[in-house]
Amino acid sequence: MFDFAQARRDLVYLLPGILVGLAGFITLICGLALGIATLVGWIGVPVLLATLGAARSFATLERRRVAAVTGHELPPAHYATGTGIGPRRLWAILKGPQYWRDLAHGVLVMPLSVFTWGTTVIWVCAAVAGTLYPVYGWLTPRYPDTQGLADLMGWHTLLANIIVNTLLGLVFLGTGPAVLRGLTAVHTGLARTLLTDEKAALRAQAEHLTASRSAAVQAEARTLRRVERDIHDGPQQRLVRLTMDLEAARRRMNDNPDAAKTLVEEALAQSHEALTELRAVSRGIAPPILIDRGLAAALAAAVARCPVDTALECDLRDGQRLPESVENAAYFVVSEALTNVAKHARADSCAVRVTTDATALWLRVTDDGVGGAHRGKGHGLAGLVDRLAGVDGRLDVHSPAGGPTVLTAEIPFPR
Repeated sequence: MFDFAQARRDLVYLLPGILVGLAGFITLICGLALGIATLVGWIGVPVLLATLGAARSFATLERRRVAAVTGHELPPAHYATGTGIGPRRLWAILKGPQYWRDLAHGVLVMPLSVFTWGTTVIWVCAAVAGTLYPVYGWLTPRYPDTQGLADLMGWHTLLANIIVNTLLGLVFLGTGPAVLRGLTAVHTGLARTLLTDEKAALRAQAEHLTASRSAAVQAEARTLRRVERDIHDGPQQRLVRLTMDLEAARRRMNDNPDAAKTLVEEALAQSHEALTELRAVSRGIAPPILIDRGLAAALAAAVARCPVDTALECDLRDGQRLPESVENAAYFVVSEALTNVAKHARADSCAVRVTTDATALWLRVTDDGVGGAHRGKGHGLAGLVDRLAGVDGRLDVHSPAGGPTVLTAEIPFPR
């Protein structure tokens, strides 16, 4: 049994195909020819880049058309983006194989569209004209030299012409869905061959996961070193002093009780200070308020501790919980950003903005300090970059000399 709903979708796909193919063919051939002809003067480089960008746009359009006609998305493709800026990034795009596969598809689809469009039109016209022949056939004037299919078969009556043309139309109508399905399959097969590269996409995903894991390991190692340094410089020194004071108090307990009492009081003060410093260190790892009450309350506490006047605007409700990895990363980013503001920015005020959408959590930290912040290796923001990379997030820093500094972090929700 034929699926006429699918035949309708195939028609909607095939009939505009020649217009899409013609537009892509002209654009890409002209761009490619102009780019190659002007490569000597380097003018051709931006022309080729623009042509490859256009090829990607036409490929994206074709992927959507294929998804609409088949009901399934094409397998993924991987586009090289390159690293850094300037010539290195441009060269990465120029040698990216998927861009050239898109261009090849845009060129090859044109002659294929001419064939499939012509076949579609012939089949549809034959089906419509044949099945409707009994309606208009008797009105068609017949001349002595008119030769129809029935006449060629030796039947020269109007009834014979009506019967033959109607049967022929029914044949085209009955085979039409299968023919349209086959023509569409040829197009989608070409698209699947050139517009997808599952191996490259999986390889890129594996490289991304490896880089994310490496960044997460580096971030954890950096955090561990910071905690070790903070404990060594703070609580550990106070605990050593506390031990010495208690030893001295024990020696003087019998012969000089007043001096021993003074030493015990100093030891008690040292223990309180050590406990306070340990709590401050633990806040940088996973503060209890984050575990118990969620991100909104934890960020409010972090903002309250910041020595710079800081305003918090958070779309999260008090008690609203997000995935644990997202909350930990967001708290780390905000707390570290506020620490950098307090230590380096020389700012008078700061603002923290927290928003969410369907796919990610967004953080924005703004200060009116001196600017000059940079996220490169060796700078204070490198740890934030690594921590966000571990959860597939990203950090954008805008910090011109003289300020203001704006840090924007995106943390996607786990799928």
